[in-house]
Amino acid sequence: MTGTATLLLRLAAPLQAWGDHRAVLDSRHTAPQPTKSGVIGLLAAALGRDRDEPLGQLADLTMGVRADVPGTLLRDYHTVSDYRGVPLLSTNLNAKGRQKPTSKPRYIQPTQRFYLQDAAFLVGVNGPADVMDELAAAAKAPACLLGLGRRSCPPTFPLVLRLTGSPLIEALTEQDWLASPHARTMWQNRNRGASPATIGLPATIDDPNGDTVLHDQPISFGLGQQRHTTRRVAHRLITVATGFTSVSGTPASEEHDPLALLGW
Repeated sequence: MTGTATLLLRLAAPLQAWGDHRAVLDSRHTAPQPTKSGVIGLLAAALGRDRDEPLGQLADLTMGVRADVPGTLLRDYHTVSDYRGVPLLSTNLNAKGRQKPTSKPRYIQPTQRFYLQDAAFLVGVNGPADVMDELAAAAKAPACLLGLGRRSCPPTFPLVLRLTGSPLIEALTEQDWLASPHARTMWQNRNRGASPATIGLPATIDDPNGDTVLHDQPISFGLGQQRHTTRRVAHRLITVATGFTSVSGTPASEEHDPLALLGW
């Protein structure tokens, strides 16, 4: 394959979490969809790259995300304490690299983690064909364990959908809706039993002329040296077939419309 290619990934799992600029010690938030930093990090892990290695061509890839099943937000609240009953240490280090005690002794640290539960995203990554061939092979047989934003969030099968020569936006449009049978049923229940032939899915796509700026373009993943910059994205609504059928088994798109004769 020559020229450019698009790798389509299915990022779905019971839980996933995509860190953003709001992350602090006692509260780990999640973005509403996969970040570019998270996806590039996943691909770098699949290749077996060390954190300190330069990103190289990975940083130049173009990415698009289609939110097939946005999922719901899960808040995990818990507390941290020392079993010995001694005060907790602060995050500040002394000259010897050891944690300093808190200025005011604290014995319990409440923390909370946020996750997206039961979400499914179609992610397209576009770049030189030879690079995409390598990434597709690595994602199918990763050198390191992969996580959807966090190590505790492994992806469900299948991760790799296909490698195509189509441009990014076309590849995102051609792929079928990723909603599981259960997710489809839940969607129908929330929409009063609706069974439309198509559905509009929101997509976020790299675009130098886009009207939204995101701060998730990775520069370095080095420990203690994580750096990001901004990127511009455009928002689109992509229409795909739902595959819904009526009780009789007739595809929704072929059902009789009683108002059709009136030209409505």
